[in-house]
Amino acid sequence: MPKPLYSRVLLKLSGEVLAGEKGFGIDPKKAKYLAKQIAAVKELKIDIGLIIGAGNIFRGIQAAGKGMDRVTGDYLGMLATIMNAIAVQDALEKEGCETRTLSAISVDQIAEPYIRRRAIRHLEKNRIIIVAGGTGNPFFTTDSAAALRATELGAEVVLKGTKVNGVYNKDPMVHPDATRYDSITFSKVIQDDIRVMDLTAITLCKENNLPIRVFNINNPGDLIDVLLDSKIGTTVYG
Repeated sequence: MPKPLYSRVLLKLSGEVLAGEKGFGIDPKKAKYLAKQIAAVKELKIDIGLIIGAGNIFRGIQAAGKGMDRVTGDYLGMLATIMNAIAVQDALEKEGCETRTLSAISVDQIAEPYIRRRAIRHLEKNRIIIVAGGTGNPFFTTDSAAALRATELGAEVVLKGTKVNGVYNKDPMVHPDATRYDSITFSKVIQDDIRVMDLTAITLCKENNLPIRVFNINNPGDLIDVLLDSKIGTTVYG
């Protein structure tokens, strides 16, 4: 097997990855599928951190649009990320992986507090860490949390698992003539307002020269392939 391109990565997934056919909630079959993909990564001796959004349960910004206070909505979204994290942790442990869930907001009975040194120590002990609770602050998305934690933990890349196989010039689900980029700069993403991650996350990655690899998490084996082959998906770089 080829040598992995990275030794430490941060995997960012949307909450929809865990949703079943109804498009919401947590489907144990989806959690098991995801756990098998991540367990295979550990066999490559790669340190891996994981952040999962909450779109399958709750979106604070959508609730705010319907009249809920934005801060309240964002905190509910943070709690939803903890639910997803615990579900994935359970599935990973059933695959024989040693894991730790660390949360930016206090839920001591089910997760450790997120402390950078503690998180790094878990990675050094060959544990998969699942970082929940976003940044712990309202008005920041889990994309921003992924960029921040990846920078703090010394990850070499942010892996963005989506439902499409890279970055396109327009939505390929709507426009059949959309063109996929093999690679694209942060500056062009910002200039053309391409929705890779939110602007805060893109800016943070750009300032820290932290590349983003976008790939299709729903294709079995693509998570491993993106770690072994630089041509898989789309690379966003400085």
